[in-house]
Amino acid sequence: MESEYPPCRKILIVDDQEANVMLVEATLAPQGYQIIAARNGERALDLVAADPPDLILLDVMMPGVTGYEVCAQLKEDERTRLIPIIMLTSLGDLEDKIRGIEAGADDFLTKPFHHAELSARVRSLLKLKQFTDELEQAEDVLCTLGLSVEAKDAYTEGHCERLSQYSVALGQSLGLSAEQLKALRRGGYLHDLGKIAIPESILNKKTELSQEEWGVMQEHPVIGERICKPLKSLKLVLPIIRHHHERWDGGGYPDGLKGQEIPLTARIIQIVDIYDALVTARPYKLSLARERVFTIMRKEAERGWRDPELVEHFITLLENGASLIGLEEERSALLH
Repeated sequence: MESEYPPCRKILIVDDQEANVMLVEATLAPQGYQIIAARNGERALDLVAADPPDLILLDVMMPGVTGYEVCAQLKEDERTRLIPIIMLTSLGDLEDKIRGIEAGADDFLTKPFHHAELSARVRSLLKLKQFTDELEQAEDVLCTLGLSVEAKDAYTEGHCERLSQYSVALGQSLGLSAEQLKALRRGGYLHDLGKIAIPESILNKKTELSQEEWGVMQEHPVIGERICKPLKSLKLVLPIIRHHHERWDGGGYPDGLKGQEIPLTARIIQIVDIYDALVTARPYKLSLARERVFTIMRKEAERGWRDPELVEHFITLLENGASLIGLEEERSALLH
């Protein structure tokens, strides 16, 4: 009979008591899992950074860095936040479980635990991890399609990555949640995905688009949303894709939303998108100096095209350096 889950899955056991490590290993190793162990929180963090496991069994009470602290650090890190963590505890108080939940734990086992229960919890979370990994892969495929749109124009090379990084930095400065920041990161790559369905004769036309051609171009946000909609994990990205061409005064497309009706994440992507377009050199225009770009962005806000407060906030971030300074220096190096 085949195993219920591929035997190559790696499990990290974090416990300062050797007897506990041996007990867990004796239960899981015969099932084909690869077992590694750490006797303290610091060592666990090092092991995860070097080679992330598929699941972590984490003791709560350890000297030095506690299990709660290890869990919180891993869940705050974009690279490790999706690793399932089962906290092992001899503490039965509700407050202790609440503290674990706040740290990001996916499940709990109270010591002493039954071997069958441990095995069942591990199998369940690993199946969930497999599903999550497959979703991530599907999202990556769509992001690659987004990059293929960018690749049609050699002069927009790197635009999606810059848009993603700037948008996340702006979102962080506004106190957006981790899920909203992830949506911005994905939105940077997926916002123009619908352009894969727009004829290149329209996309790359050097002269003004006809009314009919402009109507076709305006379909790309709706097409992009339709492509991504089946993936429920992209739920927060869909408003970015659909609404990043709306205008503050209601004159945008596809739905004519105005003001606060336009989702904040879509407004962020829009403003950063415009900024990058203005500072990027094209065959028909030179890159503009930053102060000139700021003037243009402010005028567009005055005309009612952009969220004026958000424009000012973004400009202030760039003027003050803030978390965007590294990107700005890199951008300047590329342009000069």
